[in-house]
Amino acid sequence: MSSQQPPEPGGPAAAAPPPATDASPLSADEIIDIVDEHDTVIGQSPRGAAYARGLRHRCAFILARDAADRIFVHRRTARKLVFPSLYDMFVGGVVGAGESYDRAALREAEEELGVSGLPQPEPLFRFLYEDGPRSWWSTVYQVRCEMPVSPQPEEVAWHTFLTEDELAARLPDWEWVPDGLAAYRRLLALRGGSGDPAVGGSSGASS
Repeated sequence: MSSQQPPEPGGPAAAAPPPATDASPLSADEIIDIVDEHDTVIGQSPRGAAYARGLRHRCAFILARDAADRIFVHRRTARKLVFPSLYDMFVGGVVGAGESYDRAALREAEEELGVSGLPQPEPLFRFLYEDGPRSWWSTVYQVRCEMPVSPQPEEVAWHTFLTEDELAARLPDWEWVPDGLAAYRRLLALRGGSGDPAVGGSSGASS
């Protein structure tokens, strides 16, 4: 866990992190599967080209909780290919070519949290995120991480663990990744019984 206290909206830790020494985006050349509106693989592409051309692909989102049931929250680095310097309540990323959602979820969770030996994340639901030219099928997971975390500095600029109430208080004021915010709202709807989070289509998230 970070030794820092969660920053208040507009506080120093909410400012943009200093630029990385290598400003090139991460993982632009990673090969990923391209899928259709039914999540069927129809081809492959480098990740950067997929984003540039608006090609639909696959992602895994993992909500990580510590032993006290607090949620891992972080700020992405300025080098991230998509949504740089924004806050996120999920770890995760793009599913690689030929990789399953489940395998990607465990790999991404261990990489971003900087741990090994995590249990297999539990799948909760899948949905189609769409926001203008951006579109990806996303499977949402949860996992318990009871070991100390050491997030990748290339991926994570700042991190802490927040209770659900602390996270809810920050949703209106911090600038969140829109796909993660859409996934979290669907998760809340699922737990509150107020809707079907697995329905595909527009997320309704602000960009």
